[in-house]
Amino acid sequence: MRTRILGRTGLKVSEIGFGAWAIGGNAHGNSYGPTDDAESIAAVRRALELGVNFIDTADVYGWGHSEEILGEALEGRRDDVHIATKVGGDFTHVDVYQLHNPPMEMMGDPETYEVLEALKAEHKVDHYGVSVHEPAEATLCLEVGSPEVLQLPFSLFRQEWIDEVFDAARKANVGIIAREPLGNGFLTGKIRPDARFPPGDIRHHWPPSMVAGRAAAAERLSFLADPIARWPNLRCSSSSPFPKSP
Repeated sequence: MRTRILGRTGLKVSEIGFGAWAIGGNAHGNSYGPTDDAESIAAVRRALELGVNFIDTADVYGWGHSEEILGEALEGRRDDVHIATKVGGDFTHVDVYQLHNPPMEMMGDPETYEVLEALKAEHKVDHYGVSVHEPAEATLCLEVGSPEVLQLPFSLFRQEWIDEVFDAARKANVGIIAREPLGNGFLTGKIRPDARFPPGDIRHHWPPSMVAGRAAAAERLSFLADPIARWPNLRCSSSSPFPKSP
């Protein structure tokens, strides 16, 4: 597993993190459907075995259940990982604390960042950042405050960040946390155009046309996951998974 430094935080994190939204379950909505807690715990532990040391969660993921599952899964291994969570309820100490999609007025208010700096000074959080929806929000955060990380929905479906945010973030040495990298599950290629989702799933209220459009877009991009389709002239030896030069 490759690692990199997360912006100015100085934290050395795995390039692939564990997104803990889904393991919050479906009991309180705001989820990706029902889950099995034992499978969730096993998934977290398997991620650690594979070298993942960065986990992103939020108190609203299952209304705290995601964080509870992480507590069980990480028992005895808390020091092996860096946990990023997002603002909502009470908290003690976390490595990276993020405002969770705050309104523009808050992002554009210098006092917001003064409060976060005060939390750092009181050692209640080590580092802080902001989770945003749109490039304009990320730009505003960079202009008004000094977030150490920005979390944004970056995937093959949403590439506008490359031109509109990444250069400014790099210049400010701000770490980028990509959320929804699988496009809300559609880029797995396992969601049919006529799929419907249960109540509580964030996609439950998506119009059928939106679901069908996402599924169709994922199908058109599926060739990127097929090395034969991408490089038809490359050959692999029977003993190596890596292609030889033609």
